[in-house]
Amino acid sequence: MEKATKYFLVFVGIAYLGLGIWCTIDPTKTSNSVGFDLQPGHGQSEYLTVYGGLEVALGIIFLWPVMFREDLNGTLRACLILHACLVLFRTIGFFLFTDIKTTTFVLASVEWILFLGSITLFLSNRKSRKSSSELTRASFKTRF
Repeated sequence: MEKATKYFLVFVGIAYLGLGIWCTIDPTKTSNSVGFDLQPGHGQSEYLTVYGGLEVALGIIFLWPVMFREDLNGTLRACLILHACLVLFRTIGFFLFTDIKTTTFVLASVEWILFLGSITLFLSNRKSRKSSSELTRASFKTRF
């Protein structure tokens, strides 16, 4: 399951890096596609920071344990928390607002897929870690 988690995090990391770079390179097109009207100066700066910088940072966070063999489970937990919040708030938005365009539904679908993927991997990894620790304890008991 560790290999599946690494592949999943690589996919998520590359997706966020790509989205962050795209938002940085073409902020007018990307902001218009989600219904934002960028105000000159402060609006552009905010969009560059949050949609460029934050998304690139998320990409790096999700790629970090794959590149440096750090804790996969902690990063997967962060992925789960992030996408659970996105799904929750996106769902609330669907009930609060009207005239939602196709791009928003596509983003919501991707957020749901990432949420379901991260929760599935998190629970599977948790189950396999539990089994592994039980085997280690059983092995220790039989030796002593």
